Amino acid sequence: MKAKTLRSIGLLLALLAAMDSFATSVDGVRLWRAPDHTRLVFDLSGPVEHKVFPLQNPDRLVIDIENARLKNGLPSLELQNTPIATIRSGIHNKQDLRIVLDLKESLKPRSFQLKSNQQYGNRLVVDMYDESIQTEKTVATISEDDRRDVIIAIDAGHGGEDPGALGPKRIREKQVVLAISKKLAELIDATPGYKATLIRTGDYYVPLRKRTQIARQRKADMFVSVHADAFSHPSANGASVFALSRRGATSETAKYLANRENQADLIGGAGSVSLDDKDKMLASVLLDLSMTATLSSSLDVGGEVLKEIGGVARLHKKQVEQAGFVVLKSPDIPSILVETGFISNPDEAKKLASSSYQQKIAKAIFNGLNRYFSNHPPSGTLLAAQLNGDEAEHVIARGDTLSGIASRYNVSVKKLQQHNGLKSSRITIGQRLKIPTS
Repeated sequence: MKAKTLRSIGLLLALLAAMDSFATSVDGVRLWRAPDHTRLVFDLSGPVEHKVFPLQNPDRLVIDIENARLKNGLPSLELQNTPIATIRSGIHNKQDLRIVLDLKESLKPRSFQLKSNQQYGNRLVVDMYDESIQTEKTVATISEDDRRDVIIAIDAGHGGEDPGALGPKRIREKQVVLAISKKLAELIDATPGYKATLIRTGDYYVPLRKRTQIARQRKADMFVSVHADAFSHPSANGASVFALSRRGATSETAKYLANRENQADLIGGAGSVSLDDKDKMLASVLLDLSMTATLSSSLDVGGEVLKEIGGVARLHKKQVEQAGFVVLKSPDIPSILVETGFISNPDEAKKLASSSYQQKIAKAIFNGLNRYFSNHPPSGTLLAAQLNGDEAEHVIARGDTLSGIASRYNVSVKKLQQHNGLKSSRITIGQRLKIPTS
């Protein structure tokens, strides 16, 4: 009897071990914080069935992953500046993995699975959206005399769990392009008549379609997506500039009109034409005209940027290339994608990791943008007023100096003094200075 019992226990243990061996393993857990949501990613050994549901009093989020096990336990995650207080795990129904997030506030969850690719295996993604997000104020500010800034949206490619291309010594595209984007934003913001807005400001992922939506919400006049290329052979090199292909523009127009959610969107650069009150034929014509004009502007801007980059880096192609990149498919915002170099090339990767070279690339991109918009400024902007010979005006703020203002507007201190009848360099807060146009 004793031997029979031992054999039964042995069989049961073997069965449990076999069941556990067939369970999907959670090989890693990663956390990313974005401005409006928190992303939790589970690295899996295979596809799973799962459920995500909230609990209240206190606020919690439960994630049940069927027939799964944590391979190495829960890692130590950086929860500071997130709405998650603690994360704990356990076994539910004797076979399912249960993850419980103790929350500081209620969240709106959304989950989905991603199939394995060249960089990652199967993944379960849980996005938790903040309920207390306030509507962001538009970046475009209209002054009393209607001389607004030209808004440049800068999109640093990839981010978060999507590192982009990987170079030697584990140089990551997502980090390089964010650094270049921030340097570009600084150059733009330091120039009168321009304002930069970063699509992502940190290490988190923004869906491709949402990138262009953010640019439109912020009233952008231009969209610049910054990337670093990669190829299987390390000898590939050179920077490139892309605009949308004609074929991509045509297919996007059809898709845009087919999606009823887009009908209330505005087209025409500054959002001057609505489609929701137009019949299908007229809406199609208006959208086609808008897309054609936008593509033409994109090619012109791209050409100016490519010329400038050619003075800093070797070019992969000497003309603006065209492709169907999703981030270029805005019907009303001129858009370019800049491949700053091949991160898979050891020499270019070393340069791209250098802060001084990143600054040179950022400066080249800005110089190209500035040349285009100085000659083709959107109506109602300070640049348009200056092109038409109208005088700009500067209101003295705390910390301003006459030499600093002169440098900012690219005029001499002497000329600034003469133009405003100043006998000394003394200025006062609130004082208005007229900026000479030549």
